[in-house]
Amino acid sequence: MTSRRRDCCAYFSALALAWAAPGLAGAAPAAQSKTAPLVLVVGDSLSAEYGLARGQGWVALLEQRLKEKKLPLQVLNASISGDTTAGGRARFGALLQQHKPSVVIIELGGNDALRGLPLASSHENLLAMTRAAKAAGARVLLLGMQVPPNYGASYGREFAGIFERIAKEEKVALTPFLLKGVADRPDAMDWFQPDRIHPLAKAHPVMLDLVWPSLQPLL
Repeated sequence: MTSRRRDCCAYFSALALAWAAPGLAGAAPAAQSKTAPLVLVVGDSLSAEYGLARGQGWVALLEQRLKEKKLPLQVLNASISGDTTAGGRARFGALLQQHKPSVVIIELGGNDALRGLPLASSHENLLAMTRAAKAAGARVLLLGMQVPPNYGASYGREFAGIFERIAKEEKVALTPFLLKGVADRPDAMDWFQPDRIHPLAKAHPVMLDLVWPSLQPLL
């Protein structure tokens, strides 16, 4: 096995621990306007500011960017570290009913693959969430994930294809790989915290810049 292959496998193995770690993401703003449209983010540890100071994660940076651009939008981060598509689906209806978002960002699926859950179930859950959000009048952005190469090329294509297929069939926006430009760098391990599991704060602006072109037209 080459050094680069070992580093890649080590990264994704470590990332599996990150996605499995318990913890709740940033809470809703203390005083939300009842008139400003809401952007709801439902994800796992990649969106939950795991191991970061409050305000350093890409979702918090999104909120800052919206304020800088004077866009009258609120952001609610309902991400939970370790969450799966089934977990997200179970709480999704209540989130939609309570917060009535205008835009929904779904960042789930990585834990499903890392735990070996059936891809058909992941597809069904993400599809149900996408359709529920659309039925509630929200615009949807899917944030895709990829699995490490040791899962096999066929499995990797099938997993990535879940997000692509839903985005195409349901006509919703897609960012194919949230960690593009971070996890696939030659010096990828230098972009993670000392535990070699969680992205450093410097990685999160890269993640936001990757999401922004797909999100901006929905705002």
